[in-house]
Amino acid sequence: MIADTVSKETRSRIMASVRQENTKPELVVRSLLHRMGFRFRLHRKTLPGSPDILLQKYCVAIFVHGCFWHQHPGCLLAKRPASNTEYWEKKLNDNIERDKSKLKELKHANWNTLIIWQCETKDEDALTLKLKNFLKMI
Repeated sequence: MIADTVSKETRSRIMASVRQENTKPELVVRSLLHRMGFRFRLHRKTLPGSPDILLQKYCVAIFVHGCFWHQHPGCLLAKRPASNTEYWEKKLNDNIERDKSKLKELKHANWNTLIIWQCETKDEDALTLKLKNFLKMI
């Protein structure tokens, strides 16, 4: 096992500074939706999973997931740490299970859900197409 290169206090401060709302990928998605003419609500805490973006008129809940934290399948950004593996296995697997559970709850409440991955926000043309195709289906 490889030891962490910083103290527990420093690691705790670093982890606490990781944003949960208004991240760069989320801002990219919001900007695209706005340019497409959609109006939305943000971070509705009363809904399961507290979706990042809500298009209430269409009953759409959009999550903008970080590839690492939500373990985007097949993505290089989702590589699990080599140190403290027991902690990270549990943490990341719990995140995956919680995501599945919250999506299921939203679907049971008749919400259409879409997950946008952090790496998908790098290509705005492809992301715009993904959003248009999803919203056409609704």
